[in-house]
Amino acid sequence: MIYQTFEPHSALSDFINCYWTLKSPPEDKPEKQRIVPDGCMEMIFHHGDLYKQYIKGDNYIIQPKCFVFGQITKPLYIEPTGETNIFAIRFQADGFTPFAPIPISNMENRAVPLEELFGEAGMILQHKILEVTTTEEQIQIAEDFLLNALKNAKQIDKTIKDSVAMMLELKGQLSIDELSESMKINRRMLERKFASVIGVSPKQLAKIVRLQTTLKMVLKNDFKSFTEIALDNHYYDQAHFIKEFREFTGVSPKEFYAENLKLSNLFTESE
Repeated sequence: MIYQTFEPHSALSDFINCYWTLKSPPEDKPEKQRIVPDGCMEMIFHHGDLYKQYIKGDNYIIQPKCFVFGQITKPLYIEPTGETNIFAIRFQADGFTPFAPIPISNMENRAVPLEELFGEAGMILQHKILEVTTTEEQIQIAEDFLLNALKNAKQIDKTIKDSVAMMLELKGQLSIDELSESMKINRRMLERKFASVIGVSPKQLAKIVRLQTTLKMVLKNDFKSFTEIALDNHYYDQAHFIKEFREFTGVSPKEFYAENLKLSNLFTESE
């Protein structure tokens, strides 16, 4: 698999985290992949073969050709049906809302086809992106679409943007009462804003941000023990750490570490 990221236009940096591409040669054997929540929604364009999305056990659906995936609140399992060739837009945590024609809450854990979201304009965007062959052309088409949509987009909610910035700065290690006090807004009002703008509660997003910080430590092997990770990331205790980790990844920290170590060894052996 070849994965690359690209920076967005400065006029869209408040909304877009990055563009990314993922490609695999035809000889690569398709394998099931686990996607862990990261608080960001994505717009996906499949130039290659489509992906299975597992619903329960071995039951699956085939994802649309082009879609926006809503907030993920649990581990998501997908699997290529053949050759992978993806162009995608990763939005900031609150980045897709200004463009969303339907409530964000209706998109949770769903791959929503572009046609369902944008009608004919979505189909035209899909056709244009799939017709070109270079990443530079794909980015230009995507940015033309988003910049044009931005003219009539909803106003950015400064409270939410500042709240997300604080969560990221503190790595999710703050209570919602602390956040609402800092933002000078009633807790219930803050929760309603998060539900409509981001699609998850402030508590859920804080947990996801903290998890992502934890995963980086695990993936970089930057820890001496799992107890140290739990303490560094302000989990109440080891049991709390394991419970939250399993909630979002579907496995325990030790199982996740072992899987990553095995994957790292495979790449090392192939070099």
